[in-house]
Amino acid sequence: MARKASENDKTIGVLGSGSFATAIVKMLTENSKIVHWCVRNEFVKGAIELRHHNPTYLTAVNFNVKHLHLTTDVNELVTACDIIVLATPSIYLSDSLEKMTCDYSGKIFVSAIKGIVPKVNDVVAHYLRDEFKIGFRSQAVIAGPCHAEEVAMERLSYVTIATIEENQKMLSQKFASHFIKVNCSADILGNEYSAILKNIYAVGAGIASGLGYGDNFTAVFVTNAIREMEVFLEAIHEMPRDVNESAYLGDLLVTAYSLFSRNRNLGNLIGKGYTVKSALQSMNMIAEGYYAADSIYKTSQEKNMKTPIIDAVYRILYEEANAEIEFKKLTVLLN
Repeated sequence: MARKASENDKTIGVLGSGSFATAIVKMLTENSKIVHWCVRNEFVKGAIELRHHNPTYLTAVNFNVKHLHLTTDVNELVTACDIIVLATPSIYLSDSLEKMTCDYSGKIFVSAIKGIVPKVNDVVAHYLRDEFKIGFRSQAVIAGPCHAEEVAMERLSYVTIATIEENQKMLSQKFASHFIKVNCSADILGNEYSAILKNIYAVGAGIASGLGYGDNFTAVFVTNAIREMEVFLEAIHEMPRDVNESAYLGDLLVTAYSLFSRNRNLGNLIGKGYTVKSALQSMNMIAEGYYAADSIYKTSQEKNMKTPIIDAVYRILYEEANAEIEFKKLTVLLN
């Protein structure tokens, strides 16, 4: 049986060693004596132990390794922890979790993954439920405007933790600090889908920038995007929610406008004339919006939603549609 712990001494760990995983470890070390961290390979593990920082991502963040328990074994991580934060790129999640053979009953799995799991063409919440029988009562989602680079600099950031009410206080205390403010929500699916959708919209905002559209158009684009997001979320999971809250609109704004946004940067390259393939190859980090666009577009079509922005981005990314022509058509539909 899984170890039981009081609210205060629940152990926590992170799966993943990219930029957001590194930022999350930094958040957690503010409140936890030990943070368990499952990294990609022995090279990364050894580099952190020796140099006290991630050798590839957020290299300016230094860790006191006395407060870290590093491993490359997902079973060691899950066995040791009451709370497991999933922070790998979505395309690698199934490879990592399918190695999990230990008892994970009673554990809480927190998704910091803002993408679709390709193997099942679905969100992480459904993947955990369907493939591992981890119900929503044992899940949480991290959402909101929280770029890893700003966390690294300890710039004030806000995150939303979506989970059942019984877990909200405990998880909030794990993540909150002088530079991280935490809000809570019960909208697990809505927060997860909004985090995925905003990446697609950010690709679109980047394409517009690359094509030479200015701030005026981007403001209209984002205004239409949040309305489109609301339509999508209501069709997927209808419940009381305000899409003007930071977990929805805030995350969309920062991802569409920020120069830290890898999805915006991908779109910008495409707008400037790069092929989709060459734009993807030129990036050293995963742009989740590219992978999500295919699944989200198909879901929109299946449910007969009116999502012109998603449709346009999908055609550019997957049907080799001309970006300039697609956006000229899109301008007629926006208001």
